[in-house]
Amino acid sequence: MSGLASGTLREYRCRVQPAWIDYNGHMSEAFYVLVFGHATDQVMDQIGLDEEYRQSTGHSLYTVEAHIRYLAETSLDTELTITSRLVGAGPKKLHLAHEMHAGDTLISTEELLALHVDQQSGRSAPFPPSVVDAITSLIPGPGEPAPDWTGRAVRS
Repeated sequence: MSGLASGTLREYRCRVQPAWIDYNGHMSEAFYVLVFGHATDQVMDQIGLDEEYRQSTGHSLYTVEAHIRYLAETSLDTELTITSRLVGAGPKKLHLAHEMHAGDTLISTEELLALHVDQQSGRSAPFPPSVVDAITSLIPGPGEPAPDWTGRAVRS
């Protein structure tokens, strides 16, 4: 895991691009999804589901449910930092929590459930042992609860 301590996922960083700005002068909601998607890709790379794995096995991670909260606006050229945590996992699934910060301000969160899929059959498939080991090293212990914003439903 390239020198990272067990239990640590890399931060994903990027800057808000001009094309991401909407008619209100802020980052459009679609681009929050894009940035969170890149953070998920980085998690995949770190746990062994990288491009080489996907090409050689025909398996990949598919997001089947996501919940995004938009907490603050952000604008052009803002540096974004996304921190990611594995909240839970099973033989074929991953539960992730991403937090997007602009400086010290939490501007958005994304909780997602993803399945490991055999792209040939279109069915979920168990993770290989090397990926299970990587996931296991990143799952928080019993004294480390999931963020309090996970597990919620959309409210009206």
